[in-house]
Amino acid sequence: MTTLPLLIRPELPDDAQAVERLHARAFGPGRYARTPYRLREGVPHRPDLSFTALVGTFLVGSVRMGPILIGGRAALMLGPLAVDPSFENRGIGSGLMNRSLDAARAGGEALVLLVGDAPFYARFGFERVPAGTLMLPGPVDPGRVLWLALQDGAKAMRGMVTGG
Repeated sequence: MTTLPLLIRPELPDDAQAVERLHARAFGPGRYARTPYRLREGVPHRPDLSFTALVGTFLVGSVRMGPILIGGRAALMLGPLAVDPSFENRGIGSGLMNRSLDAARAGGEALVLLVGDAPFYARFGFERVPAGTLMLPGPVDPGRVLWLALQDGAKAMRGMVTGG
């Protein structure tokens, strides 16, 4: 059997439809009601911080980051991070995460926020946001609101989180 190499590269404009199909396979139709999608609504993701994973010509993974404001200060919202269900548990999500976070650090970004599984994201340095620190639109499990400071003092951000 032939092994196809994995390629992680910046997301290209032509990837948009394949990424949307991947999100539909990975998250289903209810994804639009979730708080992170509400924050991203009408705010384009940052192409310089968004990456795709391909096996051959098949798009098997994607990570996006977009601008948000926390109490009026610029930050980033990570997500969605998606891996095609048939390619899970092969390190693709970790590879995408590392590439995106490295790009954010290199770009001088201050903080990355996400809503996700704390045990998975802890390996990248994400921690739970202390209760009462941030206010997000819509219902969200506070135990799933995580952040990663890329600059000293970034965790001093407080207040309402809005699309940036």
